[in-house]
Amino acid sequence: MDRQSWVFTKQVNCSCGGGGRATGSLPSRLHWLPSPNKLPPIARSVRRLPSPLAAAAVNTNGSCVVRENHRDYVHWFREAWPYIQGHRGSTFVIVVPGEILAKRETLDNILQDVSLLHGLGIQIVLVPGVRVQIDDLLRERGREPRYVGAYRITDAHALDASMEAAGKLRVEIEAKLSRGPSIPVLRRHGENGRWHESGLGVASGNFLSAKRRGVVNGVDFGATGEVKKIDAERIKERLDKNCIVLMSNLGYSSTGEVLNCNTYEVATACAVALQADKLLCLLDSPVLDENGFLIRFMTLPRADQLIRQRASQSYIAADYVKALAGSSYVKSLGLADVPFPNERRGFYVSASTGDLALSEENYDSCGKGFAVGGLVRTQGYLSELTASVHVCRAGVRRVHLLDGTIEGALLLELYTRDGIGTMIASDMYEGIRCATKDDLQDVEKLLRPLEESGILVKRSREKLRGELEHYVVVEREGSLIACCALYPFLKDKCAEVGAFAVSPECRGHGQGDSLLDYVEQKAAAMDCQYLFLLTTRAADWFVSRGFFQCPLEQLPAARRSGIDFTRGSKYYMKSLQPRPCSSAQLALQF
Repeated sequence: MDRQSWVFTKQVNCSCGGGGRATGSLPSRLHWLPSPNKLPPIARSVRRLPSPLAAAAVNTNGSCVVRENHRDYVHWFREAWPYIQGHRGSTFVIVVPGEILAKRETLDNILQDVSLLHGLGIQIVLVPGVRVQIDDLLRERGREPRYVGAYRITDAHALDASMEAAGKLRVEIEAKLSRGPSIPVLRRHGENGRWHESGLGVASGNFLSAKRRGVVNGVDFGATGEVKKIDAERIKERLDKNCIVLMSNLGYSSTGEVLNCNTYEVATACAVALQADKLLCLLDSPVLDENGFLIRFMTLPRADQLIRQRASQSYIAADYVKALAGSSYVKSLGLADVPFPNERRGFYVSASTGDLALSEENYDSCGKGFAVGGLVRTQGYLSELTASVHVCRAGVRRVHLLDGTIEGALLLELYTRDGIGTMIASDMYEGIRCATKDDLQDVEKLLRPLEESGILVKRSREKLRGELEHYVVVEREGSLIACCALYPFLKDKCAEVGAFAVSPECRGHGQGDSLLDYVEQKAAAMDCQYLFLLTTRAADWFVSRGFFQCPLEQLPAARRSGIDFTRGSKYYMKSLQPRPCSSAQLALQF
């Protein structure tokens, strides 16, 4: 990742003369973005153009000149439209830890983007964390924060600090979200009462029922709570009334007590109870692999693989997974019988002392949320990754881990194709895998009808057997329903897509799109800069997915020499966003 590229748009006052056009003020924005040649078109447009107003020019006769930047701005909106349309009506749970919210400017930017997402039709549940704020208050009062594992020991002093920090943050968030629009900028669009509405509706309340954690292995956790129930129906009522729901870390017991709960446990339980479309977790840095590269995407099996890999390298990490993820998950990872020092279940590092501390298993017994925090972080967001797997397995389709220090991280993740964070998906690429020699007959069965109709080139069994290592297949209930081949030309930094076939009864259900997206990810991970293909009958389908016609000369010379020109095929290309990726990460993702 090119972390040296920054975009800074200063405060600009600009006007478009003629006819009394209104004057507007553009807000300061600070973005981290890769260099332009590493960005998708939508993000390149953002980089080039701070505002259509700033790009305006005026002739001496008062007429407005349309500059190239205007066209970029329009292009940006058109490219963002599929994402705007796709996310509208979705329910997102956004968890923001106290480390991120401690910076005032960061809080302002996140809430501005949350407001924008809400305006674009997304139902949002916001779960802010206050761990850092509580710790600071305790230290100011001469008391050291105490943790055992992921949970705080909440004595009377810690409970007072928790209520003070949570209450102050709630009021501050409500105030910032209540901020109305800039009237001078909007006045030129006419006198419309909607412009004068007072901000957004924010709903908070006793949506969280909790129970005391109690005494665990001799440790009294005091007023620390565990999630008992999320009132999903009342939350949905508020969301349907166009409110942003603000969830607190404070829960209420059946006896009327206030209990201090873990923010991640609240957020994950809320996402599961609502069956949210996405859980977005803002972190204080990106999720990187062992070589320092951003991990962009993982299926659940690949996430399991990474957790297994990191847990097997450290007994502290292994004990952490065993303590929080439970015995059944540990067994599924093959870690149950791995010998480690201090092999007593439930041991991991205490943040307060650095010593090994006891904790009970809560993943299997509770199943409502997943606690994260209170640990010395040495395993590269292993806790958040394990929580993501828990949430996905409980029915949430996507979890995104984002670097919250990047301004606009939510927007860049949701409204650009490849995003800027790490996505863990429970359904995407489900059943997609590399072909094996046992798939030969089924692949032949998929290709034969298309070969007989002349859509695909005929391949002998011997040729197909020799090329099977390049094939990717989609399997459902033991049967192959789609396949395609990806032939890399690494010297030319490109790859050919061929033998693309979807079973007739499965067409129109997105299987082809998932397969194409998978091979695009795979090609980009091999450092390919573009894909190309030859087709006679399927051009429209590929053009609608970003391919464009190109001359023969743009294909690799090694491929041009093998083309059967009697078929009259047309040639198409698609640019890929480069992804710096190590061989280890390639193996992890694919």
